[in-house]
Amino acid sequence: MNFSLKTPLSRFRLIGILEGISYLVLLGIAMPLKYLAGWPYAVKGVGWAHGVLFIAYLIALIAVTIDRRWSIIRVIVAFIASLVPFGTFWLESRLKKEGQSIA
Repeated sequence: MNFSLKTPLSRFRLIGILEGISYLVLLGIAMPLKYLAGWPYAVKGVGWAHGVLFIAYLIALIAVTIDRRWSIIRVIVAFIASLVPFGTFWLESRLKKEGQSIA
């Protein structure tokens, strides 16, 4: 992946990947540590980072919507993708297949 970060779409795609990773770490590592190992500190740190990335994802979604004039359906799909595990990775692959240039 080569992200230039010069366009709203490239920033959105990168933030989407980071948000997706943080969500999986939260669900797959931090939550089990909290509930199975009795170590709640992982959820606090990872949860905070995921929250910041989620807010950044929403801001980037607004920016790319304005820049690319995305339809309301596409915006809703992108929002729902952020709520589903692996959703942002699916969205990234779909954007790539559609030829949504990041340059």
